[in-house]
Amino acid sequence: MSPLTSTHLLTLKLDVAFDAMVSIGQTPAGRRRIAPILGGTFDGERLRGKVEPGGADWVINRADGAMLVDVRILLTTDDGAAIYLTYQGAFHAAPEAMTRFNRGERLAEHDYTLRTVARFESGAQKYAWLNDVLAIGVGKQTAAGPVYDIFEIT
Repeated sequence: MSPLTSTHLLTLKLDVAFDAMVSIGQTPAGRRRIAPILGGTFDGERLRGKVEPGGADWVINRADGAMLVDVRILLTTDDGAAIYLTYQGAFHAAPEAMTRFNRGERLAEHDYTLRTVARFESGAQKYAWLNDVLAIGVGKQTAAGPVYDIFEIT
């Protein structure tokens, strides 16, 4: 069995409307909120472009303190191709840091981890290779929204 390797695929920067986040409330899965994504950019060696408005992050804050993310967005490459990107993952921090984060404070990068698994879909022939890519994202929070370095697993 060969070891897994990774190659940087792209950096994804999201503009999230935190002030427009909708709270569904406490559900059996946890506290559910939906955060609209207003746009953003992505840039990598083999593809680059913009994030279209209209996507969202379906967030769940679990009782154990973890925040699960479930994001679905539309990417448009700089040459006009449409790509669907979905990723799921988790934001973990110590209880005290999560309390600060949930109050809207920005945490230092060493106070948390944000990891995701990403999948792509595209009908554009030039980007058909993305349909078979499994990728891992390593994220950080910014005032505008998360920034992810996404790596293709090979």
